[in-house]
Amino acid sequence: MKKHNPMVDREDLISAMREAAQKTEEYLSRAVENEEEALALLFSSMRYSLLSGGKRIRPFLTLSFCRLFGGKEEACLPFAAAVEMVHTYSLIHDDLPCMDDDEYRRGRLTNHKVYGEATAVLAGDALLTFAFETLTHAPVPDADIVRAVGCLSAAAGCRGMVGGQIMDMAAENHPDLPLDTLRLLQARKTGALIRAAAALGCIAAGVRDAERLDAADAYAEALGSAFQITDDILDAYGNAELLGKAVGRDLKENKTTFLSFMSREEACAAAASLTEKAKAAIAAYPGAESLMALADGLLTREK
Repeated sequence: MKKHNPMVDREDLISAMREAAQKTEEYLSRAVENEEEALALLFSSMRYSLLSGGKRIRPFLTLSFCRLFGGKEEACLPFAAAVEMVHTYSLIHDDLPCMDDDEYRRGRLTNHKVYGEATAVLAGDALLTFAFETLTHAPVPDADIVRAVGCLSAAAGCRGMVGGQIMDMAAENHPDLPLDTLRLLQARKTGALIRAAAALGCIAAGVRDAERLDAADAYAEALGSAFQITDDILDAYGNAELLGKAVGRDLKENKTTFLSFMSREEACAAAASLTEKAKAAIAAYPGAESLMALADGLLTREK
C-alpha cells in the first residue's frame, strides 16, 4: 500500500475535535438525564464530572477510526460515550484521598470535594457500569457488541487500567523502579484505554481484518506512550493554570516517572520519536489526516 502524506491545519484539527466533543457530550448529556428524585444526588455527581469538559481525546479516537474505515457515526457514538464514561470514572476515583488526593481537576474542585467521598465512589461505580450498558445501545450486529464489551472490559480491568493503578500505588517511594516496569505500568494505566478507544472505532466500522486492526493498535500504543511522557514533562515543567491542576506532584511524592530516567530534552526526543511511530502506522490510509495531526498536537500541548 502506497503511503499517504496527509496534512491538516491546526485550526482544522481543533475544529474537528470540538465537533467530536460536542457530539459526544450531547449524547452523554442525554444518557445521564434523570427524573427520579431518589437518584438526584447520584446523577448530579455523575454529570458534574462527566460533563466537565476536557479534550475528549478518547471519543475523538473512536469516532475518527470509525470514520477512517468507513463506519457510520450513529453506530459509533455509543462506543465513544462508553469509553469516556470509563475514563471519567477513573478520574473520579484517582482523585480520591485514598488514591492521589487531588483537589482540582480541569480547573475546578474534584468530585469528592463537592459531593463527598462516598457519593464520588458511587458516581464512579455508576459510570463504569453504565458504560457497558451504553455499549449495548449501539446499532451494530450483536457479535460486534460482544467484541466491544470484551475490548473495553479488558482495557479497564485487572490487566488494564486497574492493574496499572495498583502498580502505580506499589511504585510510590520506590526510586529504583526499573524503566521496563514503568513502561508496563503506564501501558496499563494510561495506554490501555487509549488503545481500546481506537479499537472500538474499528469495531463500530465492522473492521475484522488484522491489517487495519493492527495499524490502529500500533498507532494508539505509540500515541499513548508519547502522551504519558509528555504528561510527565508537563507535571514537572507545565503551567498549573493552563493544566487546571497542581504541578510538581510527582517530584514531591517521590514518584518514578520517565524523567527519572532521562533529561527533559531526552524525554522530549523520546515523545517525538513515538509520535512519528504512531503517524507511520496509519500513514498508508487516505483519510488519516486528523489522526496524524492529533499525534502532533498532543506532542506540543501545554495542558
